[in-house]
Amino acid sequence: MLKRKATEKIRKWVHSKDKKCLIVQGARQTGKTYIIERFAEENYEELVEINFKQTPSAMDIFTGDLTVDNMVMAMRFRFPEKKIIPGKTMIFLDEIQECQEAVTSLKFWATDNRFDVLASGSLLGIDYKRASSYPVGYVDYLKMYGLDFEEFLWGMGISQDLTESLSTYLHTKTVIPEAIHSQMMHYYRQYTATGGMPEAVQKYVDTRDFREVDRVQRNLLQGYQYDIAHYATAEEKVKAEKCYLSLAKQLLEKENHKFQYKEVEHGGRAQKYFSSIEWLLRADIVHLSRLVTDIRFDLDDYARDDFFRAYTTDMSLLMAMKDFSFKQHIVENTLAGNSKGGIYECAVADALYKKGYLLYFYKNETTKKEIDVIIQKDDQVLPIEVKSGNTRAGSLRSLMKNHKDICCGYKFADSNTGASEDRIITLPLYMAAFI
Repeated sequence: MLKRKATEKIRKWVHSKDKKCLIVQGARQTGKTYIIERFAEENYEELVEINFKQTPSAMDIFTGDLTVDNMVMAMRFRFPEKKIIPGKTMIFLDEIQECQEAVTSLKFWATDNRFDVLASGSLLGIDYKRASSYPVGYVDYLKMYGLDFEEFLWGMGISQDLTESLSTYLHTKTVIPEAIHSQMMHYYRQYTATGGMPEAVQKYVDTRDFREVDRVQRNLLQGYQYDIAHYATAEEKVKAEKCYLSLAKQLLEKENHKFQYKEVEHGGRAQKYFSSIEWLLRADIVHLSRLVTDIRFDLDDYARDDFFRAYTTDMSLLMAMKDFSFKQHIVENTLAGNSKGGIYECAVADALYKKGYLLYFYKNETTKKEIDVIIQKDDQVLPIEVKSGNTRAGSLRSLMKNHKDICCGYKFADSNTGASEDRIITLPLYMAAFI
């Protein structure tokens, strides 16, 4: 069983005061259902699990009066083997977007507060199938992603105390011992090639066979394509899939990683495809990094919605869009050209996305100065350049000279921790997971 950070977050929710219902959200196949089931097994006497896709007839439980006593009584009739005792039973409503009445019921479970109720569901169904929304003020949220690099290391047998020690090098800005650094870069390349989808990581942990990992990745990608075909409106199905499958080309084959509609289709224009990108974004199938016209707080005030980079929600899916040899080149560190720079920009963006940061980038067409990723942390702007080697961060250096108000910038590179110069901190690529 892969150890996930979400488990501890669920534990904190269980022991929190004035607990509401917990909604676990995230892209498909990120492990939401599995984590909840395992947590219930280890912490409750019983689990009442209702999957509304698998058992649509269970929607009857939520017809009529939505009092907790009525719903519990209906559950007992449907599951006579269950005792359903407060404090000892977890109630798990999976694929809840399929039942609007179950969504509405969360208000009454939270108000009653006798039972621990978790729900999980796809943003696809919530946003597009029924346009339902959760009762404001009665739910807490937990966003689940694929495994980050630290969770991957746990899966590979590296203990948590050792991974936590890596963050001390980040905070102290000290050089990492070469024996540790070289091993971490080796693991990082394996992680980049595998991605963070739990099934892909588990397959690699079990087999160490990238051909088996490749098979899993391609199955996952097919599942995402099925979701687009199943949930998108008739007018968006083909366009959304074309946009999605263009991401590898957009990010790994061009020097300019800005999303370009002409890469989707010859002569493609925003007028035709922008609604498809919007659909993919709202369905939690892509995430975006938006261009900013100025680098100052608050970045959102300077962000443009019409200029962006689009990323897959996990590297596993990007890997599935490339042939098998691409993974081999990553692991053996033999990538060259745009692909090498592109893949590590994607990996750093992936790490920051999984930390919950909104992503931005900057490019000045006149000066040709470009900042790969910009985030906001503690109300401060944090510019980041990503280098697949250890070349100079010219754009970042220029930015820091012209913006004395920015406390620091990061250069993530295929190198060890470097001396801070001009408020620029050089760190190994894998340290993005610990920001």
